[in-house]
Amino acid sequence: MWLSDNLGIELISLGLLLLAIEILVLGFSTFVLFFVGGAALLTGLLIQIGLIGDTALNASLFVSFFTALLALFLWKPLKNMQQDVDRKKPSSDLIGHSFVLASDISPAQPGVYQYSGIKWRLVSAQPITSGSKVQVIAVEVGQFTIEACD
Repeated sequence: MWLSDNLGIELISLGLLLLAIEILVLGFSTFVLFFVGGAALLTGLLIQIGLIGDTALNASLFVSFFTALLALFLWKPLKNMQQDVDRKKPSSDLIGHSFVLASDISPAQPGVYQYSGIKWRLVSAQPITSGSKVQVIAVEVGQFTIEACD
């Protein structure tokens, strides 16, 4: 039977597939597929070099064992790696964009500006009259914070 004759290759292929799904598709957000994929890869390699007998029972036992071992030793470092989040706000190419204001804006009365097919909400800390040239100083989802240009 082809599967039992190539168990090591099958496990290596399965391990690489699971690792690829975990890293490329899930973005390394869960570790389960990483642990199982690493265990399948390791078991497949050990079967290929002859250190483990190529039976389904051995494959199941060693994949389970290596999954538990990888989880035990790698869970905490991988979890800590996920906690390192960059708190700085991302910059935007829209900051510095200037345009002529079509309507009066004040802190109490935001306006609207259509740019690149999107209606952006305009907010400002001080009142700005229509016809003034303004520039974007901050960008949030659907919102431009603007100030008058000198």
